[in-house]
Amino acid sequence: MKQKISGLLMALLLAFAVVNNATACTNYLITKGASVDGSTMISYAADSHVLYGELYHWPAATHPIGSMLKVYEWDTGKYLGEIKQALTTYNVVGNMNEHQVAIGETTYGGRSELGSQPGAVVDYGSLIYITLQRAANAREAIKIMTDLVAEYGYASSGESFSIADKDEVWILEMIGKGEGEKGAVWVALKIPDGYVSGHANQARITTFPQSIKKNAISSNEMDKINNPEIECVYAADVVSFARNKGWYTGDDADFSFSDTYAPVDFGGARFCEIRVWTMFNVVAGGMDKYWDYVKGDILHNDKFENGKSNPNHYATNRMPLWIKPEKKVSVHDMMNFMRNHLENTELDMSLDVGAGPFASPYRWRPLTWKVDGVTYCNERATATQQTGFSFVTQSRSWLPDEIGGIIWWSVDDASGAVYMPMYSSITKIPYNFEVGNGSMMEWSETSGFWIFNQVQNFAYARYNAIHPEIQKVQTELETGFISMTPAVDAGALALLESNREAALNYLTGYSCGVGADVFNIWKDLYQYLFMKYMDGNTKTKAELPEGYLYVAPHVEFPGYSPETYKLIIRETGDKLKVTGSSH
Repeated sequence: MKQKISGLLMALLLAFAVVNNATACTNYLITKGASVDGSTMISYAADSHVLYGELYHWPAATHPIGSMLKVYEWDTGKYLGEIKQALTTYNVVGNMNEHQVAIGETTYGGRSELGSQPGAVVDYGSLIYITLQRAANAREAIKIMTDLVAEYGYASSGESFSIADKDEVWILEMIGKGEGEKGAVWVALKIPDGYVSGHANQARITTFPQSIKKNAISSNEMDKINNPEIECVYAADVVSFARNKGWYTGDDADFSFSDTYAPVDFGGARFCEIRVWTMFNVVAGGMDKYWDYVKGDILHNDKFENGKSNPNHYATNRMPLWIKPEKKVSVHDMMNFMRNHLENTELDMSLDVGAGPFASPYRWRPLTWKVDGVTYCNERATATQQTGFSFVTQSRSWLPDEIGGIIWWSVDDASGAVYMPMYSSITKIPYNFEVGNGSMMEWSETSGFWIFNQVQNFAYARYNAIHPEIQKVQTELETGFISMTPAVDAGALALLESNREAALNYLTGYSCGVGADVFNIWKDLYQYLFMKYMDGNTKTKAELPEGYLYVAPHVEFPGYSPETYKLIIRETGDKLKVTGSSH
């Protein structure tokens, strides 16, 4: 299916194209005061072994009164039902809209009793993309999301959402009410300006204010959500629902959303919280004290550090939801946060025997495995092989919405990907990354997803030799795009003053050109790397001497590292030993 797709047809095809999507993702959240340039930023890696990376697009549209929208579950393509269509919907590029609103997610699951809600119409993926078509700011997005699940039911398990606009960044955590009731319980908190946060498949909101005197409102007071002093919004029954289920006892003020609805366990810390820790550890000191926690050592002391008792057996050594960074974060910093493999820690996968002879920081699934009845695990780093797409969004308040929103978007493993600037107002998607150009089981020679996977999968075989070559080109492209951004902004601004359509066409042409250039560069890179590194040797092109018809390339046989050879001998003894005279 290689035709161009738009409108409702695109929405339908998108829903059917995605199967068993991201249940293992990573989000980082950066406020204006914590960023180098004053932009808000969120990142997202959509990690799934069967998610095909393509850049979604819904054009702005108007709809007749009484129109209905069919909803299909993002993970499975299953038809869930219909909801009322909005009269006006906004242009959406990936996970960002024309008003610079961006939404990401990570699935934490939570209590299994709440994972199914018969008759629910809105799942977490549809919730994101429907909201992006309707919300002009983050607060509006929170209201739309929570109103939708209240009216139509919530068809997913527990989710953490990152929601950003050009001024604010919020985290919203939600879990359904199970089979007994329609809707969800939830809490949303505004990240304080100057701070950073993150979530990675473990619910992270613990206690929260529950009084308007403390800048908080319940869902019964949503008419006050646009008051800038409000920094917390929560479902009116978020505590009482848990009490009625017998999951919580104590004062409302001591209620922890995460510890009640998604208690952290070994996997929640070791596979999930550790990814938040890696970003926190880069931007601020003092994170060593949480190292044992993120390795999976969860404490449940009788009392908290403040001396309060712990009747609900909550975890008592958790990381904070947000921290103040010691240095401000750039957009390129954000890209590199998404490439972390637990480097410079004792859990760096490139340093143990599982790394093989070429220092690979990757382990193939399953995530846990047994030897002699004992369960062991691989590490789950931020950068992982099974990423469908990832992005970093920038919302920039000092620019008009048509120019201010950029989604730096890429496909496949972030470690080997290139983040490309896609302005959120563009009216067309680069051909090599648009929906319908290939699928997970349909090869396309013009698909960006497939060429990036070709390069990265080739690199996995000899990672310490090939990855540095990829990284060099990746860095050159990204730093080039970043340095070009002010000039592109200026060109669009000049056009916008007199002709909005011309400005949008200009930005569309630029982003589509970037997509085409990156695809072609990566195709050439694959050919170069394959010729140089095939068959386990390393070849470089030789100059043709005078008088020669042709000349062979220079070839080297790097073999394995000394440590690998020693390991082989420890395993094989004298079996490979060379004795006697050689021939």
